[in-house]
Amino acid sequence: MKKIFLTILMLATLILSGCGGQAKDEPKNELQPEVQADTSSAQDVKGDLKISMLNVGQGDAILIQTGKQTVLIDTSDTDERELLVKELEKLSVTKIDKLILTHPHADHIGSAKVLINPSKKELTTNPYLEKISVAEVYDNGIASTSPLYKSYMKAIDAKGITHQSLKVGDTLDFGNSVKFNVLYPTPELVSAVNGGQKSDPNNESVVGKLTYKKFSMMFTGDAEKEVEAALLANNKTKDLKCDVLKSGHHGSYTASTKDFVAAVNPSYVLISCGPDEERRNTYGHPHLEPLENYLAQGIDAENIFCTRWNGTITITSDGKSFSVQPETKEDWVNKWIKKKKKDKAK
Repeated sequence: MKKIFLTILMLATLILSGCGGQAKDEPKNELQPEVQADTSSAQDVKGDLKISMLNVGQGDAILIQTGKQTVLIDTSDTDERELLVKELEKLSVTKIDKLILTHPHADHIGSAKVLINPSKKELTTNPYLEKISVAEVYDNGIASTSPLYKSYMKAIDAKGITHQSLKVGDTLDFGNSVKFNVLYPTPELVSAVNGGQKSDPNNESVVGKLTYKKFSMMFTGDAEKEVEAALLANNKTKDLKCDVLKSGHHGSYTASTKDFVAAVNPSYVLISCGPDEERRNTYGHPHLEPLENYLAQGIDAENIFCTRWNGTITITSDGKSFSVQPETKEDWVNKWIKKKKKDKAK
């Protein structure tokens, strides 16, 4: 009887040891992604990484929570301010440790000033703003004549907030081993544009790779094909490889070239754009070409998410695996491609 008991105990131990952790022969950089619908309005980070592409219409606003810091990359458009504040309130955000503004277009910096130093009128419209504080602001270091750029710079001065510029080679620590390595812009570009050289602000965007142990995500701002070519020329392919790609320029045909998508080789793609309403998606994003490039790279249509159809999209990771949680699960990619092809044939 004792021998039988020991035999059963040894078998149980072997079975249990085989169910936990990562197999020895499993590739080290391969994560085990999981897609599920988001059923909660605000989830606790509890030390793990949480990235939320907020549903803010046409613009960009991506929230990163590490359990140590809360980081916001871009602030959506002025027209979508109430949406942004609602999303931040839903996630119980009160302190933004780092606000990163990729470039000075309105759909990226439109709400920066009101987050930093809201007026009495703005507080009346969005009272939750009174609970939000911003500790540090980062941008590309390129001066702009944009009134929105001037307004947030004035707000930074008024509040005495730390302001720094980002360039290739810089690394930001987001806490809990989460790093953000800046891949663009170059010091030469910043110097040239500040010296009077004409440039498209999209191609001045802060581009960076976020890493958390084995998980990684590429943040592209509105960087277009020109920047993607520079990234390919100046980086090893392994340094561009990421699990998730934030689609450049809201899924525009001006970005996401075949070569760049191949180098990043993501399992998932996230797109931020608005619905077909006046001023909320003037350019009809996402475009056909990027979607076809994603599919040609082998990315499953079910792994391409867009705020337009999926609402806020949330990624959580413990550094070993990650999950992608759309607010609304909708199979839109193939339908949208079919529509775009039909429109193109007209």
